[in-house]
Amino acid sequence: MVNWSSLDTVFLDMDGTLLDLHFDNHFWLEHLPARYAEHYDLSPQQAKDYLIPMIMAERGSLNWYCTDYWSERLSLDITGLKAEVGDRIGYRPHVIDFLNALKTSGLRSVIVTNCHPDPLALKLERTGLASRVDAIVSSHELGKPKEEPAFWEDLQTLTPYRRESTLMVDDSFPVLESALRAGISQCLAVLAPDSKQGPREAHPDIPCIHHFDEVLPALRERSSLSTGQ
Repeated sequence: MVNWSSLDTVFLDMDGTLLDLHFDNHFWLEHLPARYAEHYDLSPQQAKDYLIPMIMAERGSLNWYCTDYWSERLSLDITGLKAEVGDRIGYRPHVIDFLNALKTSGLRSVIVTNCHPDPLALKLERTGLASRVDAIVSSHELGKPKEEPAFWEDLQTLTPYRRESTLMVDDSFPVLESALRAGISQCLAVLAPDSKQGPREAHPDIPCIHHFDEVLPALRERSSLSTGQ
């Protein structure tokens, strides 16, 4: 599934890969419409009918992920509203074990996320995730989302890497397809990003897992080789 021996760098998505996507789905589909309805004196359903098509129209663009954009467009403090449900932020199953195994394997681990810096800071504060990886890059630093193949070239300016020895792990098929087009040698898809929803269908051309326990044995084997145990 993954050729660990050929790697020196592992790029990791955050939301839906390391962290439970339930937080984000609950916020955009439930909490934001409820608070928007209160603010503008609408019914919850009226708010959903107005907001969700507007949000979905930006899918795949940097605006989709940008809290500044949505705060201005909706005249609401999106980051503040996210903090209201911050107790829902949490790790996906087996993630901490996986990150620990990455550390002992000698591989460089870099979070490469489309998350805006403001909610990113909230999630890092809640999880302590920054201490478990070597670096974190938000696509907002580069002005384009991971879905754009040019993102991967620009990423070299922030965290240099070799395409032929890099793995990208993500729950987004469009992102993984973009990475492959940009020459990333290996990709791995996560099929169960939201703990409150069932898994998705597998991608026909990209190796897929439900949880990281499926790749932990092989990664730990590399770790034991690298440490001589």
